[in-house]
Amino acid sequence: MSATAPSPHTAAPAAPGDGGVMAGVAAERHRLAGLRAYKAQDWETAVAHFRRAATEAPAEELPWLNLGRAQLAAGQWEEAEASARQAVEVAPDSPLARRLLGEILGQRHRFAEAARLLDALPAHAPRDADWHNAHGNLLFQARRLQEALGAYMAALQLRLDDALVHYRLGLTFKDLGLTREATECFRSAVQLDREGPTRALALSLLVHEGRQTCDWTHTEADTAALLAAVDSADETDAQLLSPFALLAIDATPEQQRRCGALRVRGLTRHLTPLPPAGPRQPGRLRLGYLSCDFSQHATSVLLAELLELRDRSRFEVFLYSHGADDGSAIGARVRAAADHWHDVSQSSHGDIARLMRAHDLDIAVDLKGHTRGSRFELLAWRPARVQAAWLGYPATTGADFIDYLIGDPVVTPLEHADDFSERIAQLPYAYQPNDRHRALPPAPPRAALGLPQDAVVLCSFNQAYKISPRLLDLWAEILARAPNTVLWMLAWNPHAQVNLMRELGARGVAASRVAWAPKLPLDAHIARLRQADLFLDTWPCNAHTTASEALWAGVPVLTVPGRTFASRVAASLVHACALGALVCEDEAAYVARAVSLARNPDTLAGIKAFLERRRLRLPLFNTPRLAGALDALYERMAARHAAGLPPDHLPAQCLPDEAGPALGG
Repeated sequence: MSATAPSPHTAAPAAPGDGGVMAGVAAERHRLAGLRAYKAQDWETAVAHFRRAATEAPAEELPWLNLGRAQLAAGQWEEAEASARQAVEVAPDSPLARRLLGEILGQRHRFAEAARLLDALPAHAPRDADWHNAHGNLLFQARRLQEALGAYMAALQLRLDDALVHYRLGLTFKDLGLTREATECFRSAVQLDREGPTRALALSLLVHEGRQTCDWTHTEADTAALLAAVDSADETDAQLLSPFALLAIDATPEQQRRCGALRVRGLTRHLTPLPPAGPRQPGRLRLGYLSCDFSQHATSVLLAELLELRDRSRFEVFLYSHGADDGSAIGARVRAAADHWHDVSQSSHGDIARLMRAHDLDIAVDLKGHTRGSRFELLAWRPARVQAAWLGYPATTGADFIDYLIGDPVVTPLEHADDFSERIAQLPYAYQPNDRHRALPPAPPRAALGLPQDAVVLCSFNQAYKISPRLLDLWAEILARAPNTVLWMLAWNPHAQVNLMRELGARGVAASRVAWAPKLPLDAHIARLRQADLFLDTWPCNAHTTASEALWAGVPVLTVPGRTFASRVAASLVHACALGALVCEDEAAYVARAVSLARNPDTLAGIKAFLERRRLRLPLFNTPRLAGALDALYERMAARHAAGLPPDHLPAQCLPDEAGPALGG
């Protein structure tokens, strides 16, 4: 169902032909009654009246349009599609009929079919700004980006002050890699929508693009404006808020929770949950994982072995994939690890929820949260007895239909419980799974990587948007106080590379002290990581998979945890490698420890040797132990539900037991 039920078309019906007066009067009477019911959000009554109107006047477009709208609002997807198709059949030249059917197909994630439908509108048919915008949205979702640009441009020619179209045009430019054009569009959207919901969404992209390119000219002002917009937002079109945008800026946990809750309410406020599930049948617990990342993606790389190690005598696993099959080996491996695989990429939210309910799930686990491509809001239908969030989104979802957030004692300490809308379910050691079978190739020579042979290599392979001016100040100070070091960063995009070199130069860092690493396939990336001596983390959004890759490659990670989940991930991973001394209490300690380690290469070598020697015995990489702990955690969730108890915090039942090396040199 759409987040906001659209108004049914209210134009007067066409004049009846000869002999059709009584039918026309009856159709009009039911149309008016349907409109009254629709406005009262009495969807079933509205559907009944609009159906009668369509029966009385089957050759007219309007009754079918209204019926389709009401059925859409009532969540009757198949019926709505059939009514919209009937409207197109009786009025093939109508842009309204094609828009309605395109909207329904789009909400069922049949974007290519929907875009083709609007493509086929005859050339002589009228097209207004709304039609071009709808066409652009479907072309964008079908990844026909150049054509989407044309549609949005056509919409703006008819209505230049439409902030949302400027935003969507910017999003299209962004996906085409046209950063400057995207930024101009987002800026226009902010200026046009001074008070409305599009402002917050456009500001979030402005902040992200500025940080992703390390162009910090407007970052401080844009960030302040974004947080103010979040603080003042209400539920009017709140689905346009972007909780993800708050992870890498100095947002409070309260702001993160509020933003997530507002967005969820905006997405689900017209949704009616399914009736409660019946009593569970004896047998294995049924687990369902929901994601679009069962492919060559960090989620699958982390998750593969854990799925393979589950206790098949106790658990039956269903995977619901709403993403594309990329044909990757890791995707095939994840798929093979499940008992049941369902491609739901072409299904509506309601269809997926009903499928999950038909599978009688005990626990549904969303792996996306508020990240791109997510469809976790479909869990508002309550398809499973217990519902949890894990792994893909390092913050609270703000959703009242997510019972548990799976974390650990570091990222989700119970004393921070008020930061989360969910109950906290803690895994011992670390919440992040890892794959012991991932590659660990030998390191190539430093010369082949453009690294000096005798330098201490400080690396940070985080995405550029996680780097802030303040972090660059600290890194420049470390380089100045430890002249035997070089800073090795990932060349994510040429804009960031140019801007970072300029910013480092302004901080007194010579170009010879900076090395750049191009993007490489994962195995080659792990191999080159082994030539780094120390990984410098970022905050408030830490390295996640990037940090565990470094630790797997034998590279210690230096971090400063904050208050939020995203700012505590690296601390969790480092503690799970028995290297708690690398978790610094503040910025000053971070600089001092980095300088001390850089001045004592033997100490760094000892830490690296410890990681190499103990790798598979460290809690972070002891996947069988984590698999057992996760199985036990799921059973605790299910047991509470079976006993008629509400969800409650589930503390970890044990703590790390590994002693790490001393860092004193």
